[in-house]
Amino acid sequence: MTTVLAFLVTLGVLITIHEYGHYRMARLCGVKVLQFSIGFGRALYKRKVGRDGTEFILAAFPLGGYVRMLDEREAPVAEHELHRAFNRQAIWKRMLVVLAGPVANLLLAVALYWLLFMTGVIGLKPVLGEIAPNTAAAQAGLVAGETVRAVGGEPVSSWTDVRWAILRLSLKGKTVEIATDGGKHALDISALLRDDPTRDLLDQLGLQQYFPVMPATVGEVVAGSPADKSGMKSGDKITAINDAAIAEWARFVEIVRAHPGQLLIIKVERGREILALAITPDSVREGDKTVGRIGAAAEDMTPDKAEKLLAAQGLLVKTRYAPVPALAHALDKSWETTIFSLKMMGRMVTGAASWKGIGGPITIADIAGQSARAGWKAFLGMLAFISLSLGILNLLPIPVLDGGHLMYYMIEFLKGSPVSERAMELGQKTGLALLGLLMAFALFNDINRLITGFH
Repeated sequence: MTTVLAFLVTLGVLITIHEYGHYRMARLCGVKVLQFSIGFGRALYKRKVGRDGTEFILAAFPLGGYVRMLDEREAPVAEHELHRAFNRQAIWKRMLVVLAGPVANLLLAVALYWLLFMTGVIGLKPVLGEIAPNTAAAQAGLVAGETVRAVGGEPVSSWTDVRWAILRLSLKGKTVEIATDGGKHALDISALLRDDPTRDLLDQLGLQQYFPVMPATVGEVVAGSPADKSGMKSGDKITAINDAAIAEWARFVEIVRAHPGQLLIIKVERGREILALAITPDSVREGDKTVGRIGAAAEDMTPDKAEKLLAAQGLLVKTRYAPVPALAHALDKSWETTIFSLKMMGRMVTGAASWKGIGGPITIADIAGQSARAGWKAFLGMLAFISLSLGILNLLPIPVLDGGHLMYYMIEFLKGSPVSERAMELGQKTGLALLGLLMAFALFNDINRLITGFH
């Protein structure tokens, strides 16, 4: 339900902002707007508003929207309203109306980043966890426990900074210098663009984030399980097994798994009481071995609990700016992301980067759901990034997109007359074919991720 709601909110906000940009600029340029629709297909709700009787529509299919303006190319226009028809406007006015949609998405991204930088962006301190063997990180000599100080000579303060710096530098070279408090290391990043981009970047390189130990606190207890039958309850804090002290959940699980079918005396702290529970783990086959299982899970780490745990161990980094510096950082972030996105599109076209990174509605829904569960700041950051991507995509000079219309108007300006109907018809077919191909890739990747599991 969280994923569905987050997806609908994401689409609703991005589409409404985009179409409102077209609508507001059309009104400012004196063009009559007939319809403003969020979604396509059958209207679920409609209402006429204002002197012009503009019809506002909420339609059943949410993947898009449109603003329909008075235009002689679509239907006859009354003599007294010809001056308000879109096709009768000066080229610069038509260009402004078309440009306003993508610009609205770009401005939304800047505004959201501005808000995030003012309220404070929270990140994880880039302390290295266990380095996976036979990976680029292991070959570079990186060591668990070290803190990353700089990437490619650029100072970093969080894992977000590390990830973004490596991603940008992957477009420039095959190796990047990672400076830690233990020295400098040459990290091979040549496989990043060729590898599956749906995999986490750090995972591809063998970099692990250090996380504090999980406290040995019980969350869910499965009904009818050995834990349930012993009287174990959610919230119990495990302190010992067979008189051996326990401080973390991972150690508790390790001991339980090592004692299938053997009686364990587990001491738990419940309120002010210390209770001794006798539990015999079930014997469960896992591959070629038998392990113990009692039917208890660790306490869920909500964003608030995780934040407190990380803060207690000095692993949280909060970056906050005053309004003016925050705006400067928001503009810089938007510009960097725009340039990176355009470069990545160019790499995909030339085959230098994998097309597996293209995602469709299922991927967007999954990302929206994950970010919503991570907290409102993560959700706004995701919304800003997708809004920026939508604005960039719509500015590409592909017929049927806003950028395609801008291209037509530029040609009209240069040659002194509109593009011929035949040329526009061919452009429409070409544009639809390109978008169809893009959507096919996106849906294929979505389905593939559903089958193999999201990374």
